[in-house]
Amino acid sequence: MDLVIKKASEQDVFAIHEIVQEAFKEYARELGLPDKVSALKETPHIILEEMRKKTIFIAFLDGQPVGTIRLEVLPPGKVGYISRFGVRPQVQNCGVGKALIRAVEEEAKKLGLRVLTLHTASKMTSLVRFYYGMGFYIHSTSTDRGYIRALLCKELEQCDALDLNSELNAAYAK
Repeated sequence: MDLVIKKASEQDVFAIHEIVQEAFKEYARELGLPDKVSALKETPHIILEEMRKKTIFIAFLDGQPVGTIRLEVLPPGKVGYISRFGVRPQVQNCGVGKALIRAVEEEAKKLGLRVLTLHTASKMTSLVRFYYGMGFYIHSTSTDRGYIRALLCKELEQCDALDLNSELNAAYAK
């Protein structure tokens, strides 16, 4: 199997849209709340707009688009936020997700980020286990989307708890 991860271009927009729809339909089904998953409302036009603000990666397995992930640098510039991380269900557990997370970590380090963060439904134990296996841990939870979401973080450089909270508070200040 030939796995290639690259930064997405405008030509990849429709493939990214397909991957997100497939992966997040499964996520919504397992969550039992299809109306609450905003990724399913996303259009190719929105993805194109996101490319201007975020780094988007796409994974190809044997030449076929199979996974995607986005990295946004949150102000003031020390925290990265991962979103729209999805792998086609038929190729999950084949290393695609791990490779996408590693690509984001490499990019985050190049950008000088100290922490990576992401949200996932806290009851999605398989995803939470996956993220723990990649070095993330639950920082906090919220119910702002109508279900319990965990904010997971991974320190790219050692932070003490006060320093980490300070970075996250600065990044997530409303």
